[in-house]
Amino acid sequence: MAQSEILQTDVLILGCGIAGGVHALELAEAGIDLTVVTRSPRAEESATLYAQGGIAYKARDDLPELLLNDILRAGAGLCHRPAVEILVREGPPLVRSILMEKIGVPFDRTTDDDFSLVREGGHSLNRILHAADTTGQLIETLLIERLRSFPNVRILTSTTAIDLLTPAHHSRNRLSVYEPLSCSGAYLLDQNSGRVIRCLARATVLATGGLGQIYLRTTNPAWARGDGLAMAYRAGARVINCEFVQFHPTAFYKENVSSFLISEAVRGAGARLVHEDGTTFMDQHEPEWKELAPRDVVARAIYREMLQRNVSNVYLDLRHQLSAEEIRTQFPWIHQQCLKHGIDITHDRIPVVPAAHYFCGGVWADEWGRTTLDHLYAIGEVSCTGVHGANRLASTSLLEGLVWGHRSAQHIRTTLHSRPIPHPNQIPPWEETGSEMPDPTLISQDMSVIKNIMWNYVGLVRSAQRLQRAIRELRHLEVEIERFYRQARLTDGLIGLRNAIRSALIVTIAAWENKQSIGCHFRES
Repeated sequence: MAQSEILQTDVLILGCGIAGGVHALELAEAGIDLTVVTRSPRAEESATLYAQGGIAYKARDDLPELLLNDILRAGAGLCHRPAVEILVREGPPLVRSILMEKIGVPFDRTTDDDFSLVREGGHSLNRILHAADTTGQLIETLLIERLRSFPNVRILTSTTAIDLLTPAHHSRNRLSVYEPLSCSGAYLLDQNSGRVIRCLARATVLATGGLGQIYLRTTNPAWARGDGLAMAYRAGARVINCEFVQFHPTAFYKENVSSFLISEAVRGAGARLVHEDGTTFMDQHEPEWKELAPRDVVARAIYREMLQRNVSNVYLDLRHQLSAEEIRTQFPWIHQQCLKHGIDITHDRIPVVPAAHYFCGGVWADEWGRTTLDHLYAIGEVSCTGVHGANRLASTSLLEGLVWGHRSAQHIRTTLHSRPIPHPNQIPPWEETGSEMPDPTLISQDMSVIKNIMWNYVGLVRSAQRLQRAIRELRHLEVEIERFYRQARLTDGLIGLRNAIRSALIVTIAAWENKQSIGCHFRES
């Protein structure tokens, strides 16, 4: 049986990508006691670490209204305009004050010492700041480095959130069920010792990222299983827009090799999408924008071309746009990763396929990151502020994480003093119901089933028949997984499996209920 212990903190932050990291930095500077949790052995491990392309900033002749219009266009009319207005108004100044001045991100510059700004799909101007093709890696590394310098910041690695603590569900006082839903922290699993920690907090922040790993092909890191979405759903938080899973058009493809992102900046630098014989095709699908059309348009074009030609992939050809030295300088990470698999992008075309990339829906959050549960915030990809609508514009995810990481921290700073400290006696210790270690092979097999169902039935192109079958099969599998969960001892893999099946059902049911094709939700019937 896992032992239980109590940890009390002012603010509990689950996840430490750009959203969680910025939020923690702002509160750390205010002297607030923080606990930052990540299931990875390394604090830096996050979706931010793998973000290649860059972050939306501002072109030389740019205006907030121009970026706003690009976001609204990409979002297919479903963006929440007040949220987009916050993003375009506050985003660029925060890029400068936090990323450039506070943590010192060395964004690329031209020979004239201006910022080197590039254009990506859906943008009308060159406004993307970058640091070669490792922008996110630099941001994340510098953020964690700064956080480690604060004595009031506790970073727990190899620690998995099991479930949110909600008095309505967990309090020993059963009259709490009549009170408004609220959050008092989370049960946490120490992966190394097997101990379960009751972490009690005045405020809890979900910054857990996305859910790409519920799909067979994804650009997301291994931990992106929908943990935050599933936990919030079980706690009673409102979730919205969950049918909108954006597929990135270009993930590296090689049989039996894990996908990784080939940044949109490669197409921004002039790379063309071609077939094996060199034939281009985007001008037939989107004559005006071609390779720089919004992601959902490009991804579906590739999907259709693959079906028509019965091929497993298409190619990105950058060879005639940049010299070999320019390619190595602008895309060093992509160049090195492709070399590991026998592809030299200075003279070879890059094999690519679409892959699940970004979750545009999530836990409903307002302009301050507040959810429908008192004292629970959601920021970054796990949240849905409405900024992305039905399809995210390139390089706005880091910007949203930055803005809402900052705004949620400001809200907590001004309200924390009025929040009660949860009493340990009111929340019981974790009771483990299983005694045997779960078989990793069973977990792996169930995850494989989820990935294949989602890829084949709830992928780029959906239909009523496919969605009906997906719901039936996923519901049956969830019953089996819940039984498995109750009978076995807790492990990170078992917790992730339970969250993955619930997240898959949330996405699939949302896709079934929305009969209208819009943005990255495309239905044939």
